[in-house]
Amino acid sequence: MGCSSCSTGKDGQPRGCKNNGTCGTDGCNKLTVFDWLSNMSLPNGQKPFDCVEVRFKNSRKEFFRNTDNITLSIGDIIATQAKTGHDIGMVTLTGELVKVQMKKKKEDPNDKDLPKIYRKASQKDIDIWQKCRDREEEIKKRAREIAIALNLQMKISDVEFQGDGSKATFYYTAEERVDFRQLIKDMAKAFSIRIEMRQIGYRQEAQRLGGIGSCGRELCCSTWLTDFRSVSTAAARYQQLSLNPQKLAGQCGKLKCCLNYELDVYLDALKDFPSQETRISTGKGVAFCQKVDIFKSMLWFSYRDEPANWHALTKDQVNEILEKNKNNEKIASLEEYSADNEVVSVEKEKVFENVVGQDSLTRFDKPKQKRKRNKSQNQNNKRRNNKKRPANNA
Repeated sequence: MGCSSCSTGKDGQPRGCKNNGTCGTDGCNKLTVFDWLSNMSLPNGQKPFDCVEVRFKNSRKEFFRNTDNITLSIGDIIATQAKTGHDIGMVTLTGELVKVQMKKKKEDPNDKDLPKIYRKASQKDIDIWQKCRDREEEIKKRAREIAIALNLQMKISDVEFQGDGSKATFYYTAEERVDFRQLIKDMAKAFSIRIEMRQIGYRQEAQRLGGIGSCGRELCCSTWLTDFRSVSTAAARYQQLSLNPQKLAGQCGKLKCCLNYELDVYLDALKDFPSQETRISTGKGVAFCQKVDIFKSMLWFSYRDEPANWHALTKDQVNEILEKNKNNEKIASLEEYSADNEVVSVEKEKVFENVVGQDSLTRFDKPKQKRKRNKSQNQNNKRRNNKKRPANNA
């Protein structure tokens, strides 16, 4: 129940982070919500909200009603009501913010049919629950072997045991509808537990399993992203990204959710920007747009007969030329406008500076020591030099 930095303490509760029960590194909880009302007291006469948010394995969260007014705080391990038996989960949010989360997930805070909280989990409950969690990987492997033997076109991605060990939920992904009736019979016979099959999408699979994205950070869907909006290739086109599916796809095989993060900024910038399919009529011929730089507000054009020579124009210059073309006026050439602008074909000489000072890379090497000559060799050399010198006339 804990990451490497906060580990676990008594009764399976996380210790060490001291951050209202949530791990400071966000390694032991997924989709955590910061309780910014935890240090504020309620107004006089107002009762605390009697529902809590409970997280189970991975990102599955549900809401439960605290009918017995048990004193709960974030990080407590509790036994909750299930369809049959009980389940074990960890409290992730209490107080008024639970009401906000329920409205966000379109659940009625006044619903009296919400499942109930039985009690705080005892050590016996935690031991049974932990023993079931240890069996999950082995059972998942065996379930995949059974599905392959039955030639079912499905992938079992995760297994979740109920807290009392009486039921196991198998999460799977499939392209088409799968008849898994025989699979349930075989698994119930092999594992001696009740089986529930639940189909999820590829994004939900990545959310449950987690991982590291191409940016080097944990996946957004498994840490903070709660809703999955549709992502299209148009988002990549607006941001002028290469339409390479290997770079644009995430671990789920779908387009990355982060393509939508900056899309609104690009759309606002492109409102008064000429289209990339713009053509300009000049005296030298028709010019086509070759490149667009939204941040510099620059466009590069080239003539049909000279596609290698690009002429840089600003956004205002292009709009001005287009207005003249609408009035059946042609400019003489693009060179008139691009004389003061940069041309792509001309590259400035790159000057590299040494940011650590004008020091040599070998400044830490030991200096080479000169070889010591023998004294006898030095004396012989002196004698030879004296013989070669002419004698001074008195």
